[in-house]
Amino acid sequence: MRWMLDLNVVLDVLQRREPFYTASAKVLSRVVEGDVVGCLPSHAVTTIHYFVRRHGRLEHANVAVDWLLSKLEIVPQDRASFVQARSLELKDFEDAAVASTAVAGGCRHIVTRNVSDFVNSPVPAVTPEEALSLFEQR
Repeated sequence: MRWMLDLNVVLDVLQRREPFYTASAKVLSRVVEGDVVGCLPSHAVTTIHYFVRRHGRLEHANVAVDWLLSKLEIVPQDRASFVQARSLELKDFEDAAVASTAVAGGCRHIVTRNVSDFVNSPVPAVTPEEALSLFEQR
């Protein structure tokens, strides 16, 4: 099973954002334990570094990126993936880029707190809680 992780899920854990931390941390635990493959669009790596650095120290941002690179599959994005993203009927281009990358990465779901942003996505979006429930049902 492959899950595309939206930026908000990863940042919930890295920044211990409540009340979202627990469910998002459980999703990442499934990835770390090898139960599922966690994927991240390549554009999210620099964004994560930026946000962690902005709210902490450079060392924290570097450690966070190193951890992500060791635990998650980074799905590359190229011109074709951004062209596909532009063709999707999603309101936000960043969400469309996540959706097109989920397709390229062979992901079954996009795990996000903002399911409504992915209504027209070719890969269905689920909340962290729903992802965990689907995992348990398999």
